[in-house]
Amino acid sequence: MGELIWQAVRGVVAGAIGTWVMDRVTTVMWDRESAEDKAREEAAWPHGKPSVPNLVDLGSRITRVRFSPTARPRVEQVTHYLLGIGPGVLYALLRHRLPVIGAGYGVVYGLILFAVNDELINTVLGLSGPPAAYPMAAHLRGLVGHVALGVVTDLALYGA
Repeated sequence: MGELIWQAVRGVVAGAIGTWVMDRVTTVMWDRESAEDKAREEAAWPHGKPSVPNLVDLGSRITRVRFSPTARPRVEQVTHYLLGIGPGVLYALLRHRLPVIGAGYGVVYGLILFAVNDELINTVLGLSGPPAAYPMAAHLRGLVGHVALGVVTDLALYGA
């Protein structure tokens, strides 16, 4: 049992580091996208917001917890990190039991997160618009960002 807890703790740290790196990568990519692609992406956002603020709204509606305007950005940031930390814990616990998810030193893990989170769950839950509404640059940014998340999570857990 102690080994599982230790793996989970390592997954928390690795997922947080991976999320931080993913943010840096996707921010650089966003900054280089065309104004037309940015406008098309923003037009696809439900309620005029990207997925994380929409997830916070959904959680707020379900729990009836309201956040002050000053607390809201922190809640969104914590939510965003939890979306990387939770899968990081699962990855730490499952990588040696399901070796396929660790293929490519976390590349497959990142691809799975991209496909499941960005392309499926966000749409099903109404947190993002349908995939076809987004420009290819948005999909590429999500793909590259999640692969970076996967590789960095793997490196933080298991080294080179």
